[in-house]
Amino acid sequence: MRKDLSKRILPFDGDSEMTTSIENGLMMQPAIQPTSSEHALFSKISRRLLPFLLLLFVVAYLDRVNIGFARLQMNADLGFGDTVYGIGAGLFFIGYFLFEVPSNLILHRVGARRWIARIIALWGLISAAMVWVKTPQSFYALRFLLGLGEAGFFPGIIYYLTQWYPAARRAQTVAWFLIGVPIAGLLGGPISGWLMAGMDGVLELRGWQWLFVLEGLPAVLLGLLCLWWLDDGPATANWLTPEEKSMLAARLRDAGTGATGTVLHTFADALAAPRVWGLAHTITHNLSITA
Repeated sequence: MRKDLSKRILPFDGDSEMTTSIENGLMMQPAIQPTSSEHALFSKISRRLLPFLLLLFVVAYLDRVNIGFARLQMNADLGFGDTVYGIGAGLFFIGYFLFEVPSNLILHRVGARRWIARIIALWGLISAAMVWVKTPQSFYALRFLLGLGEAGFFPGIIYYLTQWYPAARRAQTVAWFLIGVPIAGLLGGPISGWLMAGMDGVLELRGWQWLFVLEGLPAVLLGLLCLWWLDDGPATANWLTPEEKSMLAARLRDAGTGATGTVLHTFADALAAPRVWGLAHTITHNLSITA
């Protein structure tokens, strides 16, 4: 039947080679191969975004895990036992879990640039505020608030990357971003140890207090820098030419990752979706393993 159909459509009965070629062309569409211009475009985007996002991830990781480095000295100074420390460390993940979904819904509404800046600056301030911890209650409150402040950062960055990279390039991009975990692990110990030993007693503050201040304030500065360095999307990126913006929009649209076809849901829909809570639980569990 396929040959009969092709004979009715294609007037090339005398040229079987041409008929076969066109018939095969109807059956198979060639894959779209990236051009050198596309490679140059995505290289430019990566040079602009990935080093900065990687730095944010390293700082976030350090502010999340520095409680482990400060533990012995802080517990001795404040008289905290293992139970107090364990409750405080765990409250971070409760706050993170509860605000994970709402944070990303807000990010979608207000724009990635402002909301990511808010996340980073707020967690930096809360982390630095650990310098004033005196009681278990203040320790619990700040750890819980730190989880609220940092919630939404990782999935927010992943969502942000979808605005710049089609699915075919996204896995490699996220892999580069996740290099922040071993980098933070490599740098976290020496830096934290040096701060606690070298700054102990300066201005009558203990080493663990300086640890929280000097690892928290860079996040505040980076949060402010986000407002200048990041864009809500390619349309507002003045470092891209109009031709590059058009090429990127077309590539995202062809790959099905552009704004067209996006299905929007309400906040209630998100809260009622088991997959959303399952994802939040998985992310929180992975964070607790790396903490």
